[in-house]
Amino acid sequence: MKSETNNLWGGRFNEATDAFVKIFSASVSFDKILAFYDIEGSLAHATMLSEIGVLTSNELKQISKGLDQIKHEITNGQFEWSIDLEDVHMNIEARLTEICGEPGKKMHTGRSRNDQVATDIRLYLRDQVRNITNEIERLLNALLDLADQEKETIMPGFTHLQAAQPVSFGHHLLAYFEMFKRDHDRLQDGYKRINIMPLGSAALAGTSYPINRQRTAEILGFDGISNNSIDAVSDRDFAIEFASNASLIMTHLSRFSEELVLWSSAQFDFISLPESFCTGSSIMPQKKNPDVPELVRGKTGRVTGNLISLLTLMKGQPLAYNKDNQEDKEPLFDSVETVKNCLHVFADMVPTIKANKDNMYQSALKGYTTATDLADYLVKKGLAFRDAHEVVGKAVSYGLKENKDLSEFTIDELKNFNSLIEIDVFDVISLEGSINARNHLGGTSPKQISIAIKKGRKSIK
Repeated sequence: MKSETNNLWGGRFNEATDAFVKIFSASVSFDKILAFYDIEGSLAHATMLSEIGVLTSNELKQISKGLDQIKHEITNGQFEWSIDLEDVHMNIEARLTEICGEPGKKMHTGRSRNDQVATDIRLYLRDQVRNITNEIERLLNALLDLADQEKETIMPGFTHLQAAQPVSFGHHLLAYFEMFKRDHDRLQDGYKRINIMPLGSAALAGTSYPINRQRTAEILGFDGISNNSIDAVSDRDFAIEFASNASLIMTHLSRFSEELVLWSSAQFDFISLPESFCTGSSIMPQKKNPDVPELVRGKTGRVTGNLISLLTLMKGQPLAYNKDNQEDKEPLFDSVETVKNCLHVFADMVPTIKANKDNMYQSALKGYTTATDLADYLVKKGLAFRDAHEVVGKAVSYGLKENKDLSEFTIDELKNFNSLIEIDVFDVISLEGSINARNHLGGTSPKQISIAIKKGRKSIK
C-alpha cells in the first residue's frame, strides 16, 4: 500500500514527506498575510478561464461563492490553516475544493504556484506602497507646517557637529522635507515596476491554454503584463527595489531621530518632545527619554538588513523559480510594517515638537558662526577672499582670548584688524543679518523659506 503523500504531487511520489521537512518547508505561518490577495488573484483568473470557455458560468459562480466564504472564514478567525498544505495557496485551494467540489480543482488550470505567488506579492506590495506613501505625505505636511512656524527661529547650523553658520530652524526642517520628498518620489517610480502582472507565466514557460492575460490584468488593475515568463516567476527585483527605497526612508528617519535625541538633551536643549512620545527611567526619577526617535533609529538596522537578505537571496539563483524564493516574504513583510509604523509615529510626533527658541539663539551666538559673513563683507569692500579669510581668522583668535563673539566686538576692535570695516558691519555679523542675507533660492532667509514651503505644498498635492 502506498504511503500517504502530499496530494499536490502524490502521483509522482511514493513516500510521505518527512514530518520535520513538512514543518521546515511550510510557509503558511507567514505567507497567510497574502490570503486576500490570493483570493483576489484566483477570482480574476477564474473569471478569465470562464470567458475563454475553460470553466462554465456555473462553475465560476460556485468558485466565486466559495472564495467569498473562505474570505469570511479568514476574517472571522474560523479558517483552519494547515502546515501539511504548505502555503497559503494550497490551503485556500483545498478549502475551496471542500466547499464546491470539482470546480475547486479546476481553478488552478493554466497557472502555477510560481506565477500565483509572484502575483500575490505584487498585489500586496502595491497596496502597501500606497499606504506608505500616505504616511510619507502626512510627514511631509507636518514638516512644512512646523517649518512655517519656525522660519524666523535662529539656530546654529553644523558641519562636523561644530557650529558653522546661523540658519533658520525652519530651513533645517525643510532639509528633511527634501529627503522624504525624494523617498516619496522613489516609491512612486518603483510602483510602475511593481504593478506589472506575472500571472499567466505558469511554472516558467507559460501555458498551452488560450488564456487572455490582458483581461486578467484588467480585472486586477495592473498597468501591464510581464514580457517573459521565466523572468516573471523567478525575479524579485521589484521587491528588492522597494527594500532599497525602504532602507533610504529609514536612513533619513534615523538621521532625523539622531538630531531629535541630541536636541532634546540637557546639553543642547533646543527642543522639547511631549511626554506622550517619551518614557521615564525605572531608577532615575528626573529622566524623560526620547524613546520614539531612539527606537526608530534602532529599527533602521532591521530594514537595512532585510535589503541585504533579499539581495543575497537572489544573487546565486539559476533561472527559473527556486525554493529559495520562499525566503523573500519575511524580510519584505517586516520592512513594509516597520517603515509604515515608523513613518506613522513620526507624522504624529513632528507637529508636537516645541522649539526652545532662546536656547537655539544663544547657541548660535557661540562658535563665531557669522565669521563667514565678516569675510564676505570685506570681500565686498575690495579685499581678496584669502586675505579676508586671514583677517577674520585673527579676529576670531582675539575673540577666543577675550571670550567675545564677533557681534560683541566694538567698532574700534574690529577696525584694528582691517581699516575697511565700518559701522555697517554690525548689520552683517548679527545672526538676523546673516540669515536674511541668504535671500536666494535654497537659502535660509525667512522669505526663501516661505517660497520653499509654497513650492513643497504644490509638489505633494
